[in-house]
Amino acid sequence: MSDIAEELQHLRDSIDNIDAALIHMLAERFKFTQQVGALKARTGMPPADPQREAQQIARLRSLAEKAKLDPAFAEKVEDVVGLYMDPPAHAVVLSIDEKSQIQALERTRPDQPLGPGQPAA
Repeated sequence: MSDIAEELQHLRDSIDNIDAALIHMLAERFKFTQQVGALKARTGMPPADPQREAQQIARLRSLAEKAKLDPAFAEKVEDVVGLYMDPPAHAVVLSIDEKSQIQALERTRPDQPLGPGQPAA
């Protein structure tokens, strides 16, 4: 393997390790957000807390700035995480991969076919 190929593989391995850590951290975060939702439901609290959400966005924007990321990026991440945890009724979640292919998944009816002529999974 050439020096360039080895360096490229090393960089890709590092990216893969970070991706794995992010997935595991998000899974832990989701566990806690589910517990918050269950606690709110059990005690009759409203599911949404606009003040808390505003504080979270401000905190994440600040963290993003300190990490030299676009502050709007943190807000978008919060939006995506929020949609995953509590998608609106009749939501369609789209994912665009590095090959510019689009995959669609209807989150509200996973038992239904995704489109004409496509069997349900």
